[in-house]
Amino acid sequence: MAYKNFYDLISNINNSKIKKVVVVAAADDEHVLEAVFKAQEDNLLDYILIGNKANILEKGKALFHPIEEAKVVEASNDQEAAYKAVEFIRNGKGDFLMKGKLETRTLLKEVVNKETGIGKGRIMSHMCIMEIPAYHKLIGFTDGGMIINPTLKEKVGIVENSLELFRNLGVESPKIAAVTAIETVNPKMIDTVDAAELKKMSLEGRFGDCYIEGPISCDLTFSKESAAIKGFESPVTGDADIMLVPNVATGNILTKALIYLAGAKMAGCILGAKIPIVLPSRGSTFEEKYYSLVICATQLSLKGL
Repeated sequence: MAYKNFYDLISNINNSKIKKVVVVAAADDEHVLEAVFKAQEDNLLDYILIGNKANILEKGKALFHPIEEAKVVEASNDQEAAYKAVEFIRNGKGDFLMKGKLETRTLLKEVVNKETGIGKGRIMSHMCIMEIPAYHKLIGFTDGGMIINPTLKEKVGIVENSLELFRNLGVESPKIAAVTAIETVNPKMIDTVDAAELKKMSLEGRFGDCYIEGPISCDLTFSKESAAIKGFESPVTGDADIMLVPNVATGNILTKALIYLAGAKMAGCILGAKIPIVLPSRGSTFEEKYYSLVICATQLSLKGL
């Protein structure tokens, strides 16, 4: 099942399930708290807030949202907040993580700690899910936030992460466009070679029920008409669920252009750990933080975790 927009996704959450709990590390950030409170009010999740307890409670009052003190855990610094947040997840007291007012590396260091972390020992990658006015369903872009120039092996891990997310969201057989500048293999353009290899793996059953098209250009990914003109036949044209971009620069530029020039809305999360992680940038809007919480809570609810 593909969702047309974020509202469609939210409306399909089974509210009879136990609500998921987000654990926020260094939660004394007004905009993060605003998004968490909104998601709670919409009956999508509950929360545990870790950080400077006095500051968190004060910010809750400023947002006219009473916070139960039992849901706030004191941490004297960012490192302690990150450690305690991961510990809550590891001990089964929370379902997914969110970064608050601390450095990304501080949180991820605790996530991947071999002794006390919650990593799976696999590639961690960024997924951006977008609602684009000109497109008929939600679509994912990966990886535009973590792995700068992924190798073929890393792209395999990125594909596996993205498939797990979309299947959890109810898309039984995701269609992936391994997008490059052109739609033919050119040995001088390693992205096209990788894309063709990923398609081959897909056809051989390496990734289960899905279809990877590649190499495929951006115009053919989005337009059946362009594909027809060029004689390019694929079930992915005009109906992709996921765009696998060749590098982080492509993903970052493409998604930001869609936001600022095409009115797209986005949600983002980190995949590959035992749980999804909401990792907003300092420039993320309230809406982006909220939708990112929605994506994580929804996929866990629909999966039944």
